[in-house]
Amino acid sequence: MTTPTPTSTASPLTRALGIVSLVGVGATAWLGLVASPRDRLQQDAVRLMYVHVPAVTWMYVAVLVCALASGMWLRKRTDGWDVLAGAAAELALLLTGLGLLTGSVWGRPTWGVYWVWDARLTSTAILFVLLLGYQALRRYPAEPQARSRMTAVLGLLLVPNAMIVHFSVDWWRSLHQDATVSKLDASIEGLMLFTLAVSFVAMGVVCAWLLVHRFRVGWLERSAERHLLDAALADRRADADPSAGVAVGGTR
Repeated sequence: MTTPTPTSTASPLTRALGIVSLVGVGATAWLGLVASPRDRLQQDAVRLMYVHVPAVTWMYVAVLVCALASGMWLRKRTDGWDVLAGAAAELALLLTGLGLLTGSVWGRPTWGVYWVWDARLTSTAILFVLLLGYQALRRYPAEPQARSRMTAVLGLLLVPNAMIVHFSVDWWRSLHQDATVSKLDASIEGLMLFTLAVSFVAMGVVCAWLLVHRFRVGWLERSAERHLLDAALADRRADADPSAGVAVGGTR
């Protein structure tokens, strides 16, 4: 008896995460755009903080998950770790792009330009390019084990670059402000701080929902790839088997 092929990546867990995600995004939108006050200096531009800061923070988490899964694949050589690393890398790419986009829009009223070759911005752009390269490498036409090994090594190398992004404002002179949350900036308090906390939770739930779904899609893709490979090998063995002619034609 064959196991039925799944027709959806949904489950009670993902449905619950989806509902919480919708509620969290809605609450963040209302708090950030309506309830939260303007900043005394940045005015309405400060509202970008409720997307930019959580996106960059969860970007670090996604990169770490990718690196840990890559390390586990190099140790265990099992498909699950490789699929998880790929899913986390795609999520990290999305969050890095969102961080760069919102940061550029935020930089225009703050710095007067959309982009400067600042240490934080430049190192984040390099991380974005590395993540793009990771995606290209996962689609490289090579033997699956060799491709997984190359992507696992690159996944581990993402961590040093993410550390440079995080500490760049401390190591070099930078236009970018210091860490907002870890240093408990006293200028963020009251409803602004509450809105930022809600945005962190909402972004985290959305990231978890995306990661679970992408992992399941990746697992189905891997299963289909292995099925096609097994079918191709079976056909090749049948063609190479001398007895195949007897079975088909009945004579030698």
